[in-house]
Amino acid sequence: MTPPETPKDSSAAQGTRSPAVSVCVSDSLTHPLPRPQPDVIAKRRDFLAAARARRQGTKGMMVQGRKRHADDPVGDGIRMGFTCSKKVGNAVARNRAKRRLREVARMILPIHGRTGWDYVLIGRADGTADRPFEDLKNDLIYALKKIHGK
Repeated sequence: MTPPETPKDSSAAQGTRSPAVSVCVSDSLTHPLPRPQPDVIAKRRDFLAAARARRQGTKGMMVQGRKRHADDPVGDGIRMGFTCSKKVGNAVARNRAKRRLREVARMILPIHGRTGWDYVLIGRADGTADRPFEDLKNDLIYALKKIHGK
């Protein structure tokens, strides 16, 4: 994309500038209604509660899903959490795996996730960082179908 051209007249010298405009193609064409983005799980007790709930493993990740209780004060939206153990690798490798999981969850959970549920995505040592991105998305969709089908 090229930046906008400056005006040929003297309006730039006088201090009046036209604003630069950037246009990005988004997925608003495929999803006409904006979907709320999931919240992030930050408390240890929520991770432990998800660990006791339903789980489904795939080649790229392990997904834990838990339906929250009606009296839970956090609301009724979707929440997500991410973790990687030291088996995945050093800090750089773990952060790369978590970044990939975050992006997959950002794209898939608003469509295939259910409100009132917590999801924890756990990175795998050989699968998360090296797996093709489309396969990671399909892994998450498969895991969500299995968790909700039980």
